[in-house]
Amino acid sequence: MKRNLLLTPGPSKVPVELCEVLGKPIIHHRTPQFQQVLKEVTEGLKTIMGTSSDVYLLASSGTGAMEAAVANIASPGDKVITVEYGKFGERWASLAKAYKLNAVTLKIEWGRTITPDEVKAVLAQHSDAKAIFLTQCETSTSATPDLQAIAAVTRSTQTALVVDAVSALGTEPIKMDEWGVDVVCSGSHKGLMLPPGVGIVAVSAKAIAMMEASSNVRFYFDLRKSRKALADIDTPFTPAIGIVIALNESVKMLLAAGLEKKQEYYLKMAKAVWAAAEAIGLKVYAQPAFRSRGLTAILVPEALNPKKLVKIMRDTHGITMAGGQGDLDGKIIRIAHMGAVDEYDLLTGLSCIEKVLKEAGHKFELGASLAAAQKVLNS
Repeated sequence: MKRNLLLTPGPSKVPVELCEVLGKPIIHHRTPQFQQVLKEVTEGLKTIMGTSSDVYLLASSGTGAMEAAVANIASPGDKVITVEYGKFGERWASLAKAYKLNAVTLKIEWGRTITPDEVKAVLAQHSDAKAIFLTQCETSTSATPDLQAIAAVTRSTQTALVVDAVSALGTEPIKMDEWGVDVVCSGSHKGLMLPPGVGIVAVSAKAIAMMEASSNVRFYFDLRKSRKALADIDTPFTPAIGIVIALNESVKMLLAAGLEKKQEYYLKMAKAVWAAAEAIGLKVYAQPAFRSRGLTAILVPEALNPKKLVKIMRDTHGITMAGGQGDLDGKIIRIAHMGAVDEYDLLTGLSCIEKVLKEAGHKFELGASLAAAQKVLNS
């Protein structure tokens, strides 16, 4: 059977234990049995997200969670700030436009992210903004801001901090209540080690008040319905039952392993990939101060054809990584080290990169990336 090693930043590798849960017979969602699952998974997600407030589950992708945040936080004509430092920052701007918000878009150089000082400056210019929308881990560039420091700026203002944590949840630290983050959007298919199908939205007390005041037209993504249903340990519409049940087990696995311990492990694997790339003459795309724990974007010379590199690894060797998006299409490859990915998966992936690069004529010492990575992993 052909290898199928998934090293993409979503969907990510699903561990065997969760595949077994996903394969179990489905149960009905309006039953005490599913209510117990819903209660457990909600409490577990609160722990991971560092909040005592509401966490809602939607049958959607992470983009559905992002749309729900936009639809519920503001009203048509309200001023909001969207921050772009990659493809998914652009998505915030597109959603704001779709909901007829007055969006002020701050464009940041790709490869880095917004800094606390830049947040301070934009809020000084637009103190009447209802919300600022940004991305915790920009999947297209692998860059991550200092969310704690940014939240320290926004928490004393009337502007809600809304965060796309689709590629960050479980992998990057986040403490909503302690830091003062108002909305966190995520999904099941990255750091939480499952197929796509569950969107996750956590909201602060400030965000709940904004939900109630919003005049936006909404139906399926009306989080007021989710809030009302959650009070009865229920969902307003049919949930993704099987994935929610598996999500409960995934959350338990992460918490049992120790969330901070796992996040330190992801950071070590990230550092191993950075060292590996440099050892074979490649460059990590994200600037050092902004690199994420969950994935790494690596610049590949155009002469080596990054798109072809990804295709050969996938179709010939059964190892799937991701190419570039938007402005980075045909310029980078992206390798994930989140969720169920471990160091042996990474070493296999690096070995494949070396093989295909050598065949493409790239000059480097065979085994250099593996030696550099293992030096970090064994430190």
